[in-house]
This record gives sequence, C-alpha cells and structure tokens, in this order.
Amino acid sequence: MSAKKMYAWLDDRSAGILLHPSSLPGNHGIGTLGQTARAFIDFLAQAGIQYWQTLPLGPTGFGDSPYSSLSSFAGNPFLIDLEPLANNGILDGDEANTLLGLSRERADFAALRRIKLPLLRLSHKKFTQQGRNYLPNYGRYADFKEANHQWLEPFCAYMGLKERFGGAFWGDWPEECRSLESARNSNFWGETAYGRELNAFFQYLFFGQWKQIREYAKENSVQIIGDIPIFVALDSADAWANPGIFQMSGRGDPQFVAGVPPDYFSETGQLWGNPLYDWDVLKSGGYRWWIDRLKANFALYDVVRLDHFRAFYDYWRIPAGSEDATRGKWMPGPQDDFFKAVKKAIPSGRIIAEDLGEIHKKVFLMRDRLGLPGMSILHFAFEGDPTNLYLPHNLVPNSVLYPGTHDNDTTRGWYDKASEETRDFARHYLRVDGHDIAWDMIRCAYQSVSNLVIFQMQDLMSLGTQARMNIPGTSQGNWSWRMTGEQFAAHQQSAGYLRHLGRIYDRC
Repeated sequence: MSAKKMYAWLDDRSAGILLHPSSLPGNHGIGTLGQTARAFIDFLAQAGIQYWQTLPLGPTGFGDSPYSSLSSFAGNPFLIDLEPLANNGILDGDEANTLLGLSRERADFAALRRIKLPLLRLSHKKFTQQGRNYLPNYGRYADFKEANHQWLEPFCAYMGLKERFGGAFWGDWPEECRSLESARNSNFWGETAYGRELNAFFQYLFFGQWKQIREYAKENSVQIIGDIPIFVALDSADAWANPGIFQMSGRGDPQFVAGVPPDYFSETGQLWGNPLYDWDVLKSGGYRWWIDRLKANFALYDVVRLDHFRAFYDYWRIPAGSEDATRGKWMPGPQDDFFKAVKKAIPSGRIIAEDLGEIHKKVFLMRDRLGLPGMSILHFAFEGDPTNLYLPHNLVPNSVLYPGTHDNDTTRGWYDKASEETRDFARHYLRVDGHDIAWDMIRCAYQSVSNLVIFQMQDLMSLGTQARMNIPGTSQGNWSWRMTGEQFAAHQQSAGYLRHLGRIYDRC
C-alpha cells in the first residue's frame, strides 16, 4: 500500500467552524465543557456543519497560550463546568456563583486562578469527605487513574512539585527533583502527595466532561478536529519527565530552541523558545513518545491538525540565548520515516497538515507523498498575483480552506487593514462591493474545490479586530476573546442559511 493511499482520507465535501471552548459564552469567566458547548453542537448540526475545530486543550502556562501547555496529555481545568459539580453535591450553587462577576467578553485567566482553582480544590475536598469513588457519567475515579497512569503520574508529580516550589521552572528545582525517578525517592515526594492527588482529580473531571461532549457531538453527527502543537513547552511535564528525547541537558538547559525565520508575520522571525527533539533518539525508540501522544489525542478527537508540519521535514534551529530568530539554521526532521511508524501504530488516524508560511517544494512533495490534506488561507490570496496558491481557482480537493485561522485577524479586521490594491483585487475576484466581506469569504469558500472549509466563529458574526484570538510573535493579551450569549443568540439564525449553502455546494 502506498503512503498516499495510507494517509488519504478527505474524500467528501464538508464544512467546519473553528472555536476554542474557552471562547464559548457563559457567566463563569471562561467557556466550559457544559451546556453552552452542547448548544454550540446543536447549532452546528442545524447548520449542516460536520466539524468543530478547537485549539489545543491542555493546561496553559506563561501567556495562557494553548500552544504552550504544561502537558501534551492533560486537559485544562479552567474548562471544567462547575454546574455538574453542584448538581452532584460536591459544590453548592452559592460557591459556584462566586464566578458570576467575571467578564463575559474576555477570559480573565488571572481571576480564574484566584477564584476557580480554589473551587475545584473544594470539590475534591468534598468528593473525598463524602467517600465518593465516582461521579455519574464520569466513570470510577480509580479506573481513570489506572487507565491513564502512564502520563498522569508524571504530570501530577510535575504539578505538585511546581506548586511546592512556588511555580519555579523545573530546571531551578532542587537537584533531587529534576527527574521523575529521583523525585520519587526524595523527601519532597511525600510533601507533594496532596498536590498529586488534587491534579489527578482535576483531570478526572476534565476528561469525564470531555467524554460527554464527544458523545453528544457524535449523537449529532458532529466530529471534532483537535490541534497538536509540534513542540512542547520547556517548562512542562513533557520536558521534565522525558529530557532524553530533547536537545537539552537534564537541568533543562537547551543548546538550541525552536522558532521560524522571518516571514509574513514578523521581520525578525518568531523565537518560540521550545526545546527541540532529538529525532535520532526518538527513532531508536520507535518514536514511542510521539505515538503515545498521538494515540492520546486521537482518543480526544476524530481528526488532528499537526501544527507546523514543515518541521517534520526540516526545522529552524536557533542557538539558545538568541534575541530573535534570525540566527537559526535549517536542520533535517524525521520526514517519511516518522509518518510510516505512526501509520503502523495508528492505522485509522486522520491528520491535517498545517503547511503554512515559507514552505519549499520538498515539504509539499512529502505532504503529497503521504496524501495528507494541507491548508490554504484566503486572507493570503488577494495580493494581485493570479498564480497565488491560495486563490480558489488554484486549490485542489485534498485541502482544507480557511478565510483565516486563530493566528490571523478576523476577515473584517483583515479587510479594514488591507491595502486598497488588495481590497480592490478581492472585490473584483469575488464580484462583490466588500460591505459584507466576511460572508463574501464564507460563500467563496463553500464554492471552492477544497473538500473541507473551516471558518472562525468570529467571521460568522462579522466581527472586527477586537475579536482576534492571537497575534503571532506577541506573548501578552492573546487567547482571551469570548463570544457573548447575546452574540450567539443573535447569529443562530444563520444556521438555516449555512445549511442552504451546504446543500447548494454539496457540503451537507
């Protein structure tokens, strides 16, 4: 069987919406895995939308970026819905109502740490005091810990130790705590027993609620697309528990770090700072850590988007301590060998390759050999060149088309900031006057040959730059946009029109 046949899966025409759960409406300071998530799935089903795409769901660290998670396997406790905890008697309504004063338009992460985490700790205290061993529809707590022991123990140990040492980076912890093995034999292991148990309980709640959301989506013929950042954060359970698979010392000192060279987004590139994989070590172990990571994600999602796909072919290696990303060097990645190993271990895995940015021909050739659908962005299409790869007449069926992603402005924001030449080209190409550009782009995408088209929820509401999710290269003020309940209610009427478009263009 050829590599192309092994990885080709995008055969039917369909549509999706990109919305992170944190952006869902609600009155508890952040979107959660509760009733509003179900209402959003109802909307997708009514609109004939088959896919809900999220950002990574892991617990966030510095900057609150879902692409800089404390773990590649764990879930974000902030997304836990408190209402079922109250319904199950491990919180009461008055306790949960302490969140009601938080913003409904932005996710206030500092306030969530101050208010929501103590409420989750209280739910664990009551769960324990009441002698519970399960919650209805969540499964038995002991069974959850046993089934997820491989990643759960190191994650909970890392979180317990991190709290014990005041949130310090693990490379600055006492020497006996800089690896999981030595930490188990240290005096700190007993000190952090409560912290380990607390974090295991948070994960029990998160995965119990996510499982119910997945089941509800399946009942409504909605599939979920997840997102896997290629790199992990230096300050993460992944790097702490597995230093040997990275180009760094056991003290957390990387020689080189990840990023990308100067491109469309930044004149000095993007200095991400993530530790780089030692692909020779990973290959010698059959890529076990990566395969375990992918298996965990395929247990969460129906499809996964591999962020920064290019780095599997070659990656930008920047000397540690650099002020920006300009001094990097391209180094070879694992290429086809990695994907063959993944296919053998996960035969039914469906993957989208995020192949944006400065990409050379050999990366596209690898993508096509594997049969993976790549991504196209309409915001990048209208610079006046009719051969532009992202213009709809140059697309191919085996692709995923977005007007813009979480790293782009909203379509209204993009149009307002674009040059007059770009706006003029877009108006002529789309045969519109531009007054409703977000929906013009949606209609254009529906008409395209790309088998899958995905829209930011912000574009369905024609929102401007104030609703942008992320500005690449910046570390503060991102990831906090939320859809209000009023906005969601006002735009649910678009479901009928979206279903109409889906029928016309064979996407229902």
